[in-house]
Amino acid sequence: ILLLCVSGMRAETARYSVPEKAERGSFVANIAKDLGLTGAELSARQARLVPGGEKQYLQLNQHTGDLVVLERMDREELCRQSELCLVRFEVLLESPLQSFQAEVSLTDINDHGPVFLNKEVVLKILESAMPEARFLLESAQDPDEGNNSLQHYGISSKDYFFIYTRRRIDSRRYAELVLDLALDRKQQAEVVFSVTAVDGGSPPRSVTASIHVVVLDINDNVPVFTRSLYKVHVLDNSAEDTPVVVVSASDLDSGTNGEIAYSIVQNSEESRQTCKINPETGQIRLKKPVDYEETKTYEIDIQATDGRGLSAHCKVEVQVEDVNNNTPEVIITSLSSTLSEAAPPNTVVALFNVQDRDLGDNSMTRCELPGEQPFSITPLVADAYALVTSEMLDREEVAEYNVTVRARDGASPVLLVSKTLLLRLLDVNENAPTFAQAIYTMVLSENKPAGTSLGRLSATDTDVGKNARVSYAMGPLLPGAPSTASFVSVDAESGSVRVLRQLDYEEVRAFALEVRAADGGLPLLSARAVLHVVVRDENDNAPAMQHPTPESSAAAGELVPRWARVGYLVAKVVAVDVDTGQNVWLSYEMAKATEPALFRVGLHSGEVRKTRAVAERDVPRRRLVVLVREDGQPPRSATATLGITLVDSSSEAFTQLSDAPAGRQQQQPQAADEDLLTTYLIATLGFVSSLFL
Repeated sequence: ILLLCVSGMRAETARYSVPEKAERGSFVANIAKDLGLTGAELSARQARLVPGGEKQYLQLNQHTGDLVVLERMDREELCRQSELCLVRFEVLLESPLQSFQAEVSLTDINDHGPVFLNKEVVLKILESAMPEARFLLESAQDPDEGNNSLQHYGISSKDYFFIYTRRRIDSRRYAELVLDLALDRKQQAEVVFSVTAVDGGSPPRSVTASIHVVVLDINDNVPVFTRSLYKVHVLDNSAEDTPVVVVSASDLDSGTNGEIAYSIVQNSEESRQTCKINPETGQIRLKKPVDYEETKTYEIDIQATDGRGLSAHCKVEVQVEDVNNNTPEVIITSLSSTLSEAAPPNTVVALFNVQDRDLGDNSMTRCELPGEQPFSITPLVADAYALVTSEMLDREEVAEYNVTVRARDGASPVLLVSKTLLLRLLDVNENAPTFAQAIYTMVLSENKPAGTSLGRLSATDTDVGKNARVSYAMGPLLPGAPSTASFVSVDAESGSVRVLRQLDYEEVRAFALEVRAADGGLPLLSARAVLHVVVRDENDNAPAMQHPTPESSAAAGELVPRWARVGYLVAKVVAVDVDTGQNVWLSYEMAKATEPALFRVGLHSGEVRKTRAVAERDVPRRRLVVLVREDGQPPRSATATLGITLVDSSSEAFTQLSDAPAGRQQQQPQAADEDLLTTYLIATLGFVSSLFL
């Protein structure tokens, strides 16, 4: 990952050299020493090489700082016949980020010797040719450069000829055969000798070709070109078969002897592969498109030969004119495909170079970012640029960017190229989880078994990855909540809330506690919410009889005067239910009675009242069973048994009291106290009745 800022860039270019075809691992230079760093510092700053082309030919040892050969480099293959062959690269250092331009010059070795394409050459020369007449020979080819290239030509015999070594405009050398003595066909019709081409290597390499000169009769005529030098221009990137020029030669002979055939003398492999000539018309056309950036000038030797084999020569110089035919090229030298969203402005995202193979104004380039993006381009050195952030980024708003870098040249019409870089933002734990609700209310019916699910908490985090992984936990109990915290649990992963034990509404009706949602980032961020649990009442309690109590005897019942009026209150059945709501709505009804028509019970009051006057046939002792029923689901009930005795006077009341069953004395102390109270009430009632009478 590239660091936050570019601390410095050096405009100087480090230059090194290495012989071509050096073995893999060959030492070139010590980069650390040139940068003023130790090997440890170079390793700590993660130094690396960024090649200027598609292939990596050099390698940097981070521990020692040595620059060594990674792949063998052939100068002729990489640079063809250019005088200077450079392998460019950049040295990138991090912490802080620095870039250093460097280049390695490939020095030529004499790994190629001169080569004649034709080992035997036949020249036809008139015996009337004057001394100092010059004749062009086919050039030998040598792809090496400098002193290792072809340097001079030699001749084996100097009886009639000597040889000159000439230099072309591309610095290539060719041979001119010069006539030294006049030829006499009668004395010697043919002259044979050899020409040797020698390079300047150590040791020198050479090649020899045989020259066969045929002396022709004086009466023959030699073709003559209209011009000895043709200068023409073609546009850069001209297509194949584009016309270049038409050369013209004439011959005074008639018939077949005056017919001229045009051909290209093989003076260079490059010229042979680039141009072709119509042997009849002399029109020269391109065999392939020309490129100004590769070759600016072509020098072509044209030969015109008549029917008797006599020939003449001329030169054609083809100048290639540069046009804006090369689109700028964006070369990414370093790219961080991921970037922290917390990166400050001016953080380096990518380093890239812009190259244009054109020359002059056509090669002037500039870069831009189309549209509105939180990035900018900072020029570095030469054609190097840095893509940096221009403002703070937020992954929650935009998770990734497709940054388009557009480069255009300075020509007209403008040529431009675009390159898109995909940049993904790395999440920083800056957002705390958020609960869907501030207060969660969950309802639980009492007596539910342990493990019953109450509901689920839900919290979300806008971060991603582990920063968005939410876990849940119980917080402290809120003020006023029950002291025990073992009522419910929260699943850490799902947020599911479950009850840990049965709850009784009559003991705990509601409680609240705090729940917490935390993410998995560093630092850990959390959110809090309130969980309010309401226990819902269930009809799990039957009505409880308060009067008469279950322990009291039915026989001890109530004393009712026979003369009491209709509606007389005989007794009141009192029951309570500890449940709530409709579960405590009680109703009373007569379940069983000796004489149902004599008494009734109030539906909601539980009061037992007299419904008619007592008849002579009515038995004095009666037993009533009152059913108390609640309105809950499932319905629950209880019964109370009342014993009622009809009396005529107070004395009879005392008699009835005295005739009470003996078993009554064996009741529990609480029941005995209640019976004693009843006796006092009856005695008092009898006394008052007597007083009224």
